[in-house]
Amino acid sequence: MNPKMEDPVVTMSDDLAKALKRPRSARRWGMVIDKKKCSGCFACTVACVAEYKLPPGVVYRPVMEEEIGKFPNVTREFTPRPCMQCDNPPCIKPCPVNATFKRQDGIVAIDYHKCIGCRSCIVNCPYGARTTDLGKYYTDNTPQRQEYEAAETYEYNKSWNRKEKGASPMGNAHKCHFCTNRIEEGLLPLCVSTCLGRATYFGDLNNPDALVSRVLRGRSVEILKSELGTHPKVYYLA
Repeated sequence: MNPKMEDPVVTMSDDLAKALKRPRSARRWGMVIDKKKCSGCFACTVACVAEYKLPPGVVYRPVMEEEIGKFPNVTREFTPRPCMQCDNPPCIKPCPVNATFKRQDGIVAIDYHKCIGCRSCIVNCPYGARTTDLGKYYTDNTPQRQEYEAAETYEYNKSWNRKEKGASPMGNAHKCHFCTNRIEEGLLPLCVSTCLGRATYFGDLNNPDALVSRVLRGRSVEILKSELGTHPKVYYLA
């Protein structure tokens, strides 16, 4: 296949394999989203909910919609909004039990065993990237709660379930973590591999030859709420 015609997912998978050969401290995971390519199909949102069996009220990859223009010249713009994985995350300091922390590779993570569900991190995230598991089920108030809603899921390289009322991750803060369990197994985040328009790029920003770095080169880039000094690692192509 002509390298110029290669599917970006294949290229990013190769980049990921190369990144994993380096120490975690030498990597800096980042994401680039091309809003012109995003069609608002919500495939990324649905894939994320299915993979992590997210309960009502919990979403890691919302897609924001905005109507632009005036009638009759009206269009819609879609902005996927995962966790920004900030270099200066405002969600860490407010946590009274140090449950939210920054990994060596730049991913902001949550220790579900430590989290007490106080929601301090949620109100201090300027991007609305955090939600909380309130212990609800989609099949509540139906003849029978379905077992799949309490089925085991896998996050942060650990298994979790919601069968025991109040047990982690129930009650905890939740957010996007760039699919840490997947990338460490050489698999791209689900929002990347399921994106129908190939609008989402992911990889190691420390590698200038990685596709995620190359798509940024020479392009006009939008950084959400850059004035706050959070230094997000999610960029939008303007």
